[in-house]
Amino acid sequence: QVQLVESGGGLVQAGGSLRLSCAASGRTFSNYDAGWFRQAPGKEREFVAAVRGDTTYYAASVKGRFTLSRDNARNTVYLKMNSLKPEDTAVYYCAARSFSWRSMSNSDHYNYWGQGTQVTVSS
Repeated sequence: QVQLVESGGGLVQAGGSLRLSCAASGRTFSNYDAGWFRQAPGKEREFVAAVRGDTTYYAASVKGRFTLSRDNARNTVYLKMNSLKPEDTAVYYCAARSFSWRSMSNSDHYNYWGQGTQVTVSS
């Protein structure tokens, strides 16, 4: 079992930055794929970014603005979000799964989820 706890959400003006953290406990997190998803009100959950080994993946809507990184010593994954836009407003979820070659962007392929953290970008 892996427990995930997100933090770092908040209210920011358009153009600003936030860094989300996802702290894992229970297992050696470096052996797991990890991803970030988000869900805005009235919309389906969508893929944001993920990491498998040393390879990162990004949704087209955030590429160049968001950066995912992981600190295996701290069992933590981060999502640095720059140049935020109002359309980035959502609840952001951290997810994890055992190493797999399955699609990184499909939320159905992840076994463990955090509780979510709200990100609100004002215009």
